[in-house]
Amino acid sequence: MNTVTETDQLVAGIQDWIRCESPSHSPEGVAAMAERVRKQASAAGLGVTVTLLGNDTGPLVHVTNRADQDTRPGILILGHLDTVHPIGTLRENPCRVDGDRLYGPGVYDMKAGIYLALTALAGLSQAGDTRLPVDFLMVPDEETGSHASRPAIERYAGNAKYALVCEPARPGGGRCVTARKGTGMLRLGVKGRPAHAGMQHEKGRSAIREMAHQVLALEGMTDYGQGITVSVGTIAGGTVTNTVPAHCRCVVDFRVPTLGAADVVLRRMRNLCAVDPDVELDIDVELNRPPMEKTEASTALLALAQRYAREAGFDLEDAPMTGGGSDANFTSAMGVPTLDGLGADGDGAHTLHEHILVSTLPQRLAFWTLLLRQLA
Repeated sequence: MNTVTETDQLVAGIQDWIRCESPSHSPEGVAAMAERVRKQASAAGLGVTVTLLGNDTGPLVHVTNRADQDTRPGILILGHLDTVHPIGTLRENPCRVDGDRLYGPGVYDMKAGIYLALTALAGLSQAGDTRLPVDFLMVPDEETGSHASRPAIERYAGNAKYALVCEPARPGGGRCVTARKGTGMLRLGVKGRPAHAGMQHEKGRSAIREMAHQVLALEGMTDYGQGITVSVGTIAGGTVTNTVPAHCRCVVDFRVPTLGAADVVLRRMRNLCAVDPDVELDIDVELNRPPMEKTEASTALLALAQRYAREAGFDLEDAPMTGGGSDANFTSAMGVPTLDGLGADGDGAHTLHEHILVSTLPQRLAFWTLLLRQLA
């Protein structure tokens, strides 16, 4: 098959997936994407299982080339079917090719990436075409934290020798990812005491005033030198202007580079104390995704991937630690050598100019084929 024909086929297949809008909060849209994956994988002779995860999320899809009774540790590929883009985004960012760019909602993050990996696995579907069995898990809720799918991710990771993640390659040369910050969330509530703002102001205890103190304390936990960031993302409180506010709530995002840093931030947040002794704090904090820390094993896996990338015709560089989390955080924290950012080359994730570079698709497909065939 010549390069032009191969590229055309890849573009056509990816465009079909783009036109199936699948935001995280549309179980129907994600289910439609899952059905496309099921048909394509089944046609290639791969085993496919679609698992329902409840009414509020789409299904989870597991694709494998394992023969019956094959329980060897293998390769785990991770991808997600959901996007951040609401239904109707195709009207604002229509699916189209403009020069070397293929545009569309979710094309870069990450429909092109999972399409490339699935195409490579399909091409190797005959028994013996991979040294290790491959499990390809596509989840419906990565963009919202993978809460429903995390148990499945960790179950398959428990029998994985390597994990390869289809998140998009980093812009500026298609770099991969070997380190990600851990991500966490704090939900902080303040309970004060209401009073008439004009006649009995002194009897009130303002929840918003207390929250202002807490916001400053939380934002003050940011330490750029240590790679720790804390951001109060949303805040709401009070009822009407002439009443001292009795309630206020905020939601806080924090990012940490190591488990040690996570322990420090979690302890500080759990130990928050009210400045006003007459108000109460309600603290709910969790580390949703543990940090993806670079290890000797992941460094060795990177060296192999870089060799296969050179054979496929490009240089695979290692990106600096990124602040964004992914499902790679889970597998890495379990001790599985993990490479992330192996998806399509492009830019504009989560924007209306999201795109991939068409000219890089054949090389990326060849790279995935080499990875899956040669890893042992």
